[in-house]
Amino acid sequence: MAGYIVHRLIMTLVVLLLVSIISFMLIELIPGDPAVTTLGVLATQAQIDALRKEMWLDRPLLVRYGHWMGNVLRGDFGKSMILNRDVTQLIVERLPITLHLVSMALILSTILGVSAGVICAVTRGSALDQTLTFLANIGISIPVFWLGILGVYLLGLRLDWLPVMGYTSPTENFWLSTKQIIMPVICISLANLAVMTRQARSSTLEVIRQDYIRTARAKGLMERVVITRHALKNALIPIVTLLGLSLPFLVSGSVLVETVFNIPGMGRLLVNSVFSKDFLLTQAGVLIVGGVVSLSNLIVDISYGWLDPRIRYQ
Repeated sequence: MAGYIVHRLIMTLVVLLLVSIISFMLIELIPGDPAVTTLGVLATQAQIDALRKEMWLDRPLLVRYGHWMGNVLRGDFGKSMILNRDVTQLIVERLPITLHLVSMALILSTILGVSAGVICAVTRGSALDQTLTFLANIGISIPVFWLGILGVYLLGLRLDWLPVMGYTSPTENFWLSTKQIIMPVICISLANLAVMTRQARSSTLEVIRQDYIRTARAKGLMERVVITRHALKNALIPIVTLLGLSLPFLVSGSVLVETVFNIPGMGRLLVNSVFSKDFLLTQAGVLIVGGVVSLSNLIVDISYGWLDPRIRYQ
C-alpha cells in the first residue's frame, strides 16, 4: 500500500507542476502587453516600463517562471493591481467560503445520490424506481444559473423563506449561515446528485447479479446485510471514480452560484479578476483551484486501494 501511495503522490506532483506552468503562461497567452493592458492606453512610457520591471516582464521567460514559482512556494502570490491588496490574503479570505459550499454540496449529493441509487436498484421496476430515475434525468438537464434565479424568486422574494444573497461564517452565526447556503448548495449539488443516483443504481444492479451475492442470500442473510456488507463496497468503486471527476464541475458550478447569490467566494473572485485583467490574481486563482482538484483526486486514488486491494498491486 505504501508503494501505491508513493506512486500516486509522484503523479500528483507532476500534475501540480503542469498546472503551475499553465497558470504562469496565462499572461503570455493574453494578446498585447500586460503592463499596457493593466495601466490603460493613457499611461506614459515611463509608467509602463516601471510596471514591466515590477512584474518581471523585462526578463526571459524561464527566469520569470522561476521567480514566480519561488515566490509561490513561499506563499507569496504578489499584489493585486486592481484591488491593491496582497493576493495571498485575498485567497485566504475567499477560498474557505468556496470550500464550504463545495464540500457541503459534495457530501449532500453523495449521500442522497448513493442512497437513492441503491434504493432504485433494490426496487428495480417499481413505481419508486421509475420516479427517482425520472427525477434524476430532470436534475441532470437543469441549468445551475436558472435554478438559482428561480430559487431567489420563489423562496426568497415571493415566500421570504431564505436569504437571497450574502454569506456568513458558521462560526459567527450558525443559523444564519445555514439559511444562506441552503439554496446555493442545492443549486451546486443537484446535477451531481442526479448523476450519482444513476451511477449508484447502475453499479448496484451490476453487483447484486454476481454469484457471491446469490451465495450470501442462499445462506439466509438478511437483505439489508447483503446490500450494506457485501454489495455496497464493490458498488462504490465506480462511484468513487465519479467523485473525483465531479469535483471540477462542482467548483465551476460554484462560480455561477456565487455570482447569482452574491457570495464573496473564490469563484467570484476569479471571475472578477479575469474581467478586470488582474493577471497576478488570475494566475493565483487558477493555480489554487487546480491544486485543490489535484489533491482531491489524490485522495480518491488512494481510496481505491482501500475499496479494492487488487488495485494496490497493479
